[in-house]
Amino acid sequence: MSDDDKKFGTLSRRGFLKASIATAAVGAAPTILIRNAHAFVNEPKGATVTLGFNVPQTGAYADEGADELRAFKLAVKHLNGEGDGGMLNTMKPSSLKGNGILGKKVAYVTGDTQTKSDAARASAKRMIEKDGALMISGGSSSGVAIAVQSLCQEAGVIFMAGLTHSNDTTGKDKRKHGFRHFFNAYMSGQALAPVLAEEYGKDRKAYHLTADYTWGWTQEESIKNATEALGWKTVATVRTPLGAGDFSQYITPVLNSGADVLILNHYGKDMVNSLTQAVQFGLRDKMVNGKQFQIVVPLFSRLMAQGAGDAIKGIYGSTNWNWSLTDEGSKAFVASFGKEYGFPPSQAAHTCYVQTLLYANACEMAGTFNPCGVIEALEGFKFDGMGNGPTEYRAADHQCFKDVLVVRGKEKPSSQFDLLEVAKVVPRSQVEYDPSIFGGELGQCNA
Repeated sequence: MSDDDKKFGTLSRRGFLKASIATAAVGAAPTILIRNAHAFVNEPKGATVTLGFNVPQTGAYADEGADELRAFKLAVKHLNGEGDGGMLNTMKPSSLKGNGILGKKVAYVTGDTQTKSDAARASAKRMIEKDGALMISGGSSSGVAIAVQSLCQEAGVIFMAGLTHSNDTTGKDKRKHGFRHFFNAYMSGQALAPVLAEEYGKDRKAYHLTADYTWGWTQEESIKNATEALGWKTVATVRTPLGAGDFSQYITPVLNSGADVLILNHYGKDMVNSLTQAVQFGLRDKMVNGKQFQIVVPLFSRLMAQGAGDAIKGIYGSTNWNWSLTDEGSKAFVASFGKEYGFPPSQAAHTCYVQTLLYANACEMAGTFNPCGVIEALEGFKFDGMGNGPTEYRAADHQCFKDVLVVRGKEKPSSQFDLLEVAKVVPRSQVEYDPSIFGGELGQCNA
């Protein structure tokens, strides 16, 4: 988390509200309406409703961001009754009609988070104040998601988080206006650790390299706790800066540490670089403590697998969704995305597409764009046909619960996209937890 994240508190929030009130005072759109049962921020008056898609178009997670934006655009197309409808045809239950949202055509604006919290807040603020966005979505950094989620809470709009995996997003930093479809670091740890113990044994010594921000911290903690509970020992935990590029200075000490497993708590281009360099250093060819040295990447995706090339083969990790799934929802989404763009979607694309449909469906269920009605419709909502099997938006923390996929890099891929195989589908019951363990309070709806 950046210093800017830490200082984003009362003064910044008051500044946002004062700016919003000033905008309303001079009659500029959108206006901040008087709080009552019927009026709310950016209440749509015309024939359209505007959504804000805030993604990393530059920075370490730009590849994920590009795919998120593709999915957002496809979701808008389907909501407006264009194309083949995608998951509008498989989502159950569904109130969507393919005529926009509540009869209004869906429009959208975009922003570049730059994988930086201050830039993400600035673009989200612009989309809310200048463009009249009623819902903000996007990712791919958890630091960005947490910062924008807080902003949306203060602004009185809904935040449908894109790719964010930190426990904090729906833990200590959860907000009433924020919802996450993506799974989290705790779930990755609980799903992955038993598979690692089965594959590599319980007598292992692990060395962690960790992205130095909220996601990396909670991912390290989650996989460390889960593996140690099964007998592994942790030799060292080393933090690395986001966007480091060259990880050689961090990998060299692993060679003489006595560790026989390297756990890379990295994502995006950082994961591609650190994994590629670790393999180039010959780690996977070494025997340590009488065992074959192993590398684990707790969270990765098809996009990262493509970037890592042969280095990803045999590497274990977890993922929220994979395009090779054969359920009706996944097949419908893959077909639509492939027809539109010529290649299969990533997990980042999937979760952003689903979040857009879930927001629209909640508005239809509630019969209003008022955030309090939308929140009420989403809390405890159970659905299927969206590519992850039966799923529930838990009311207590706005975290989705569903089965988790443990994956590994394919040894013999059949194409440039067929890079991951599902090693195990871990049932929801194995990864679920009491919402109180991560603290935080949702607070109240701000309409």
